[in-house]
Amino acid sequence: MIGDDPRRPVAFPGGSPANTAIALARLGTPVGFVGRFGNDRFGDLLLANLAANGVDLTHAVEATEPASLAVVALGQDRGPAYGFHVSGTADWAWRDGELPVLPADVQAVHTGSLAVALAPGADRLTRWYADQRAHRVTSLDPNVRPALVGPRDPYLARLETLVAASDIVKVSADDLAWTHPDADPAAVALHWQRDLGPLLVVVTLGGDGALAVHGGRVVHRPAAPLSIVDTVGAGDAFSGGLLHWLGERGLLRRDRLAALDAAELHHAIDYATTVAGLACARPGADPPHHTEVEVHP
Repeated sequence: MIGDDPRRPVAFPGGSPANTAIALARLGTPVGFVGRFGNDRFGDLLLANLAANGVDLTHAVEATEPASLAVVALGQDRGPAYGFHVSGTADWAWRDGELPVLPADVQAVHTGSLAVALAPGADRLTRWYADQRAHRVTSLDPNVRPALVGPRDPYLARLETLVAASDIVKVSADDLAWTHPDADPAAVALHWQRDLGPLLVVVTLGGDGALAVHGGRVVHRPAAPLSIVDTVGAGDAFSGGLLHWLGERGLLRRDRLAALDAAELHHAIDYATTVAGLACARPGADPPHHTEVEVHP
């Protein structure tokens, strides 16, 4: 991350699904991470950060390629602008046999961002993710990066394939502003939920909170008022908070997700919004621990 002095950037370990894994671990949910790690100091930093936060790395792959780098500069609104160094790096080079057969007791698999968007590994990872739906709940946060994903129409086709393989989809209003320009976010979420098959679609709206679509109904929940240092990793923390809340209550099952009532939906979104808001109160992707989060019934 580049602060006030661009000559002295600060290295923060991150990556969207990794941030979500750490959020889950800090909130108290047992979690593992399936990923390829670069053979350099940055790859070592990523591994060490996950391990230090209690994330199971049984299925980590030690790659021969270097780690990817995202260069983040904050604007006046404390929102991030990203630049990426990804050519020939570890994240996109999945090979046959590297993706695991998961134990039967794994309740959910979460994925998203560039790993399911960039060739050559995205196709293998997408097939693996879609196969998981026969065994457990699937969760997606596309975390769209327009500078890297290529032309809109081919990316949108890939995204809709992933949405159709998902039970839970979390997407930001900024994501939808690029994938569906000039469309109402609620209308896109309704279309996905009705026509593509996810049981729950949540659209995060920044300071305006979030809206959720479930069973054809749209629910809007406000954001908690919190101070903002930066918004890096806020969406990832939201996903972690949502999955944790559902898992703690035995709701990470397809039948239970389909039967969510209004109160459960409200509490789930409020909890996830609080987790995301607390992550915004400090620099970098640094989600809160369970002791920091207001407990919802």
